[in-house]
Amino acid sequence: MGDTLYENYHDHEWGVPVHDDQRLFEFLILESFQAGLSWITILRKRENFRILFDQFDYKKVALFGAEKIKVLMTDPGIIRNRQKIEAAVNNAQRFVDTQNEHQSFSSYLWRFVEGIPIQNDFNDPKAIPSKTKLSETISKDLKQRRFQFVGPTVIYAFMQATGMVNDHLVDCFRYRSLQS
Repeated sequence: MGDTLYENYHDHEWGVPVHDDQRLFEFLILESFQAGLSWITILRKRENFRILFDQFDYKKVALFGAEKIKVLMTDPGIIRNRQKIEAAVNNAQRFVDTQNEHQSFSSYLWRFVEGIPIQNDFNDPKAIPSKTKLSETISKDLKQRRFQFVGPTVIYAFMQATGMVNDHLVDCFRYRSLQS
C-alpha cells in the first residue's frame, strides 16, 4: 500500500464491525466527504475532522448553524465543500431522528444484514464492487429519511469500513480474523 496511515487503517479498522453510534456517525461523515476524492485524502484530514466536528458527536453537529458552517468553510484542515458540510449537519439531525426511531442507529443499520457481516471471498481487488443491491437498498432508505450524500457507492464504502461486509481479499491476513 505504501502509506503507513493507510496501512494502519487497513490493518486495524477497515472491515471491523462497528456498533457504536458515534463511530458509525464518524464513518458516515468521512465516507460522505470522501465522495469524489481518495480515501487517503480523508485519512490525512481525519484528526482535523474529529476536532472540527466535535469528536463526531452527532448531537452537537446536529446543532451547527450558519456561523459554524462559515468557520468550517475557512479551515484548510478539512474538505471545504459547502454542500458536504451542510449535508453533514443535516445527516446529524437525521441520524438523531433515526436513532430515536430505532433505539440506536446501529440497530437500524445492522438489521439490513440481520446483525451478521456479509463474508465475501474475493481474490482480485478488481472483483470488489463499488456498490451492490444492498447498498442501493440502504441508500434508498437513508434518502427517504432525508440523509444527503448517501448514494449507493458511498454506502457500500461505509458498509466496508464499518464491517457490515468483509471485502478483505481471501489471501489478506485480516480476511480470516474478521470471519468470526
